Amino acid sequence: MAVLINDTWENPLLNLAEEAWQFVNPTELVSQNDTVLLEQAYNHCETLTAYHSRSFHLASALMKPEERRSVRALYAFCRTADDIVDESGVDAPNLLETWRERSLSSQPPKHDLIAVAWADTRTKHRVPRKYAEQLIDGVARDLYQTRYESFEDLSTYCYGVASTVGLMSMHITGFESQQAIRYAIKLGVALQLTNILRDVAEDWERGRLYLPLDELADHGLTQADIAAGEEKKEYDDRWREFMKFQIARARHIYDEAWPGISLIHPQGRFSIAAAASFYRQILDDIEANDYDVFSRRAHVGKWGKLRRLPMIWWQTKRAN
Repeated sequence: MAVLINDTWENPLLNLAEEAWQFVNPTELVSQNDTVLLEQAYNHCETLTAYHSRSFHLASALMKPEERRSVRALYAFCRTADDIVDESGVDAPNLLETWRERSLSSQPPKHDLIAVAWADTRTKHRVPRKYAEQLIDGVARDLYQTRYESFEDLSTYCYGVASTVGLMSMHITGFESQQAIRYAIKLGVALQLTNILRDVAEDWERGRLYLPLDELADHGLTQADIAAGEEKKEYDDRWREFMKFQIARARHIYDEAWPGISLIHPQGRFSIAAAASFYRQILDDIEANDYDVFSRRAHVGKWGKLRRLPMIWWQTKRAN
């Protein structure tokens, strides 16, 4: 399906990323010297990652031990912010601000194992603080915005909650040049779009709709159609055509992000490529089930992921 390419959303996100790039303050970063505490902290992050994200846990397992521990600390930092927003009710704004202060402290309280591991990771890999702040700001957007008028507006949200993760991951895996920023932004947007398309019903139950309203209207759809899909599991060809359009765009952005793999240091390429491939397969599963995201949650089984690893490995070698 042909996709109308409109890249006007990219430059504002690139400006955000380049601004944040400057915010590394060496005097703020203090590594934790308590090796026993750090071991406990990183082990806790590993357990949390394994429980909440089998795809990320498997992809990160392809990294060397130091980078693997660090990206799982990054995942735990992000997951904590997300859970605060989704599960804390009216207390969420205050709790999120507390987490912002604690997680961005160079010396967090020792009882907060995730904050301890994340502080150590930020120090070792010189992760710009501003990227972490942008992620928390992105997650906080769910507290006051539940609808998005256009893809340009939605892309800013995707940057905050997903592209920032890729930008922080770059500092953990290592990268060849600042040119990698643009590709990390694209991959984050593609990954978050995949999440959005998979989780339409779940998000609707929470009172949120991330699908661009103008594009729904272009396909003759309204929010009442989303409600009917979630409540009655009913949808028609208008929905199928809308989803075809969204999936085609997501794939296009994945394709545009792929050249950035070659800009990641070799030890991180396989893992990043695997994570992207696992998520991209979710789009295939949505298609295979006639675009039904209302009665089932699209997923890719462990065997489906494992059998793709040799091909992903070969692709990353060719990216050298």
